Formats: sequence, structure tokens, C-alpha cells
Amino acid sequence: MAKTGTSNTPSPTPLSRERILQTALHLADEGGLEALSMRKVAQALGVKAMSLYNHVANKDDIIDGIVDGVVSDIELPRFDLDWKTAMRRRAISAHDVLLKHPWAAMAIMSRINVGPAMLRYVDRTIGCLREAGFSWEMADHAWNAIDSHIYGFTLQELNFPVEASEYAETAERFISHIPPDQYPYMHQLSLHIINGSYDGLHNFELGLDFILDGLDRLRDRN
Repeated sequence: MAKTGTSNTPSPTPLSRERILQTALHLADEGGLEALSMRKVAQALGVKAMSLYNHVANKDDIIDGIVDGVVSDIELPRFDLDWKTAMRRRAISAHDVLLKHPWAAMAIMSRINVGPAMLRYVDRTIGCLREAGFSWEMADHAWNAIDSHIYGFTLQELNFPVEASEYAETAERFISHIPPDQYPYMHQLSLHIINGSYDGLHNFELGLDFILDGLDRLRDRN
């Protein structure tokens, strides 16, 4: 007589929106958004592509979902801190998070994002600036100026054609293209990098402080 009882074989994890987005996030981190498709997500999950449509509308819905997931990892500005400290922490957190997901900065900049994490992120940012005394107009200008620095610096860091450890070597290799009689200031700057008196590295937090200090002066004129 055959034995009865439960099988020891674990039941498969049910498909869900969360599992789909986690898988899509991994694929995007590995190969960018161009590597993302309904078929590839389904293949990675070991299911048929049509089964995804029970949980997500389409590829755009998946992208919106993973963008919102990335934004949810960024530190929100705290109202109990000085506004410059809060916005500085927000910006550094955003820069760090976006470096971990190289596709995300461009996706945030080029899409209309209305996910709950994104809306909370923007609302808290505007709120922090308003509570600090910025007018509605200046609060809008301020957070966009800060975000332009975040996204621009991040994209440059991700796509710069020379590794930081190779700056001096690269400057020496191209110094002949920058003759001192035609480009005296670029030539002198290159020499500073070549001889090691300046490493040529750009500092995210230095640029951020330039912006925050400037905004602080503008705030006083509101």
C-alpha cells in the first residue's frame, strides 16, 4: 500500500508584481534598460511571457515600477535637520543609489514618474525647502538645481572615458594636442595633473556645497 502524506518537494514561489520587478531590476542593473523585455523577464523567472500580464501592464509599467523602487532607497529630507544638512544628505544618498543602478539616472530624467516613492520624495524635498523659508518658486528652482547636479555628475562619473587612476597618464599622452601658445590655461592645468600637484578628480560634495551656499544667499532675498 502506497504511503500517504505531503511531498517534500517545495512548492514554486507564486508569481507576483514584486517578483517581476525584482527580476527586472536585476536585468536592468546587469545590461541596462535596453536589455529589458517582457520575454527576457519571463525567461529569467521561468514562466511564459503572457503570465506577466496578470501583474504588470507592459514593459513601461515594469520600468516605472523599478524606477520607483530605486527612488525608494534614497534618503528623504528630514524636517528636524537644518535644511542644508537635510538636502546635502538627500543629494549624497541619491548619488550613491544612482551609481548602483547605472540606468536609473537617465530613466528618472526622461520619464514622467508618478509612483508613490517618487511622489513622496519630491513632496518631502519641496516641503523641506518651504519649511526653510524658500518661496514656492524658489523651492522649485532650488530642488531642480540640486537634482541637475546629482544627475549630471552621476552620468559623467558613469560614462567618463578615463579611469581616475589614469588621469595623469592620459593628460601626458594628450598634452601635445594642447600647445601652450594656443591653450595656455588648459596646458597649465594639464601640467598640474601630470606632475601630481593636482589629481584632476572632481568632487561631488564640493559642487553640491557650491549650490547649497548659493541657494542659502538667495533664500535671504525671498
